[in-house]
Amino acid sequence: MEIRFAGRMDGFQPGIFNVLDDRKNERLAQGKPVYNLSIGTPDFLPEPHIVEALAQAASEASNYRYSLGETPELTAAVQNWYAWRYGVELAPDELMAVYGSQEGLTHIGWTLCDPGDVVLVPDPGYPIFELGPYLCGAQCVHYPLLAENDYLPDLEHFDLGLAEKARIMMVSYPANPLGAAAPDEFYPRLIAFAKKHHIVIVHDNAYSDIIFDGRVGKSLLAFEGGKEVGVEFNSLSKTYNLTGARVSFVLGNREVVGAFKRLRSQIDYGMFLPIQHAAAAALNGPQDSVARNRAEYQARRDALCGGLRSIGWNVPDSQGSMFVWAPLPAGYQNSVEFCFELLDRTGLLCTPGSAFGSLGEGHVRFALVRPVSVMDEIVSAVKAGGILGGGL
Repeated sequence: MEIRFAGRMDGFQPGIFNVLDDRKNERLAQGKPVYNLSIGTPDFLPEPHIVEALAQAASEASNYRYSLGETPELTAAVQNWYAWRYGVELAPDELMAVYGSQEGLTHIGWTLCDPGDVVLVPDPGYPIFELGPYLCGAQCVHYPLLAENDYLPDLEHFDLGLAEKARIMMVSYPANPLGAAAPDEFYPRLIAFAKKHHIVIVHDNAYSDIIFDGRVGKSLLAFEGGKEVGVEFNSLSKTYNLTGARVSFVLGNREVVGAFKRLRSQIDYGMFLPIQHAAAAALNGPQDSVARNRAEYQARRDALCGGLRSIGWNVPDSQGSMFVWAPLPAGYQNSVEFCFELLDRTGLLCTPGSAFGSLGEGHVRFALVRPVSVMDEIVSAVKAGGILGGGL
């Protein structure tokens, strides 16, 4: 029998990470080393008190029923954490747990968009910002993030006709893949822009605790009017090294949260209770590991970026997130071809900038997922590979 697939599947090709993984495995099969900086999976372990809370809760048979929402313990933990961390007071109906930010960002468009509605997505930007609106039939329109504007949207010169059509604007700082942080003065401008044009802001705040050089990650909701114009996603994946547990929250505007909760009640019966216990333990427990990991990420950034600059590759320091955004060395134009050549000549695996939008071409992204000693090895390998002497 011939199976016919939905037309939308024509837009899904094998992901670049799958292609890179195949090339990595080929190299490993040949007995050659690989330095994998392509995917942002933390190499730190979760703290013992979090693992213990999960294990204890998982040993109780009563925790295997549907949760049908957040436990009072988890709700209180999120409220207390947001008040302590960002100075933001949240009511219970202003927050909801989701299965990781990717799941939430994929489905929130179904709450806010009808087919044909305009959604503003950053270029370069994390691909999920576009995938979710695409699946619900919205029209994704890219807004540029340029180095000359510090990778911030140029709100003062934004196309007014486009702004009036937009239903949602996807925003994320510190930004993946750009490693750019937003100054405090950006958020009031963004809120005023959203109010003027009746746009819902969806802010992905996954990396506010991985931010460098004394900067402090902020919440959109901490600024006057933030709750009025939007919601943000905040994840425990990177802050507490819980990527596989898939714990994130959507927080902010109670109307948006309420509508989203109503939608998800049709497809979801709540987060597994042992994971809720682990999440509460992370939020309520000691926070020294967050600062310790942040310092280690910064040391890795310094070793990689500073090391590459020392051998002639002008890679700027990341301001935040667990990523580094690097222009291609002189002599290269195509980021995919450069990534393959870099892997072949040095063993270093990274992600082509074109995977993050048309304006990502000419760059590559490194993930800070190896210790300083390995970053030093990587710099030596790049120098020995001779790839900085000119390319394709």
